[in-house]
Amino acid sequence: MKFAQFLLKNSSVAGIPKQVERFAKFSPSPLSMKQFIDFGSANACEKTSFVFLRQELPVRLANIMKEIDFLPDKLLSTPSLKLLISWYSQSLLEIVDFLEKNPDDKEVLTKFTQTLVNVRNRHNDVVPTMAQGVVEYKDAFGVDPVTNQNVQYFLDRFYMSRISTRMLMNQHTLIFEGSVNLSLNPAHPKHIGSIDPSCDVVEVIKDAYETSKMLCEQYYLTSPDMEIIEVNSKNPNQPLHIVYVPSHLYHMLFELFKNAMRATVETHETSITLPPIKVRVSLGTEDLTIKMSDKGGGVPLRKIERLFSYMYSTAPSPVHEDNSRNAPLAGFGYGLPISRLYAKYFQGDLQLYSMEGYGTSAVIYLKALSSESVERLPVFNKSALRHYQTSIEADDWCMPSKDPKQLGNSKRIV
Repeated sequence: MKFAQFLLKNSSVAGIPKQVERFAKFSPSPLSMKQFIDFGSANACEKTSFVFLRQELPVRLANIMKEIDFLPDKLLSTPSLKLLISWYSQSLLEIVDFLEKNPDDKEVLTKFTQTLVNVRNRHNDVVPTMAQGVVEYKDAFGVDPVTNQNVQYFLDRFYMSRISTRMLMNQHTLIFEGSVNLSLNPAHPKHIGSIDPSCDVVEVIKDAYETSKMLCEQYYLTSPDMEIIEVNSKNPNQPLHIVYVPSHLYHMLFELFKNAMRATVETHETSITLPPIKVRVSLGTEDLTIKMSDKGGGVPLRKIERLFSYMYSTAPSPVHEDNSRNAPLAGFGYGLPISRLYAKYFQGDLQLYSMEGYGTSAVIYLKALSSESVERLPVFNKSALRHYQTSIEADDWCMPSKDPKQLGNSKRIV
């Protein structure tokens, strides 16, 4: 096992392969938004959360650590991946250390909460570090279709796993860290950890728009306006509220607004006025849907799926590089694929529909009911293993030639 061989070279984490095998045998236990809310609001017991997390977090970490082993050897050997593996190994050991501790000991509970804070902080740069590893690999060895397929499959699962572990850690630390209050943020006293039981969707849209507008005006000295239309089919004329994590929704919207503004400004740079970005929000029986439409020129169909590809994405800046001047509106980077994962995390989705020469519509789908907003979690099993073992076969549809024949000049075939 490549992962074990790498870890065994480091004596400080010599016990890790055994722990990975131990916990990867279990499947993660997905929670619904309703379960998060019910626990946090009605019977927020730190002991209960501790007993659950000391088992669940190692399971989620071990499942994704097993999949790391199926990455290409040359990718695993990059400095970025070695650093990232060391973070995961250390975090797994630190959490497993609490398995035999007494849950009735208040000091144990306090130390566990602080450990979760340390783990969360250690993993702050996981996304750019993994991205940098992919860049290092691409620069050195290029990209082939099989590797692209496997890395895409892995990174969707890896980043989704990270979203889920941070969700669990945030809920525990926000509810229990040094306070009996359900939220440590006085600005949002009604939040249950990071969840807003009555998330005002339109307010989050406006917040994301204003931040994007500020960046756009700093960068381009102009920005498009926004038009919002609300449809509440369940309670007409009532605000659109759902149980959701505002920071997740903001992340998706902020990314989409940045892309829409950049495309709009660059497409209409010679125009006196800019066409507005139109947002439609609809709450139905099952879904809350947000549609954002721009007149930014669109992209051709063949490029749509590439916008969600990690291997084709604009190369991200190194972790510690100050990219504050260039990053805000330049390129898609990892923003779109990560945003789609945030949407899918609670059984929603994010899709792009583009008309080349006109504009693009992005649609976010969220579950309207908290009982149906259930975590979507990767699990390592035989089905996952088959994804890494498959190779790309010859296409059974003929491929168009890049240089079409000039049939008018050809000799007649009899």
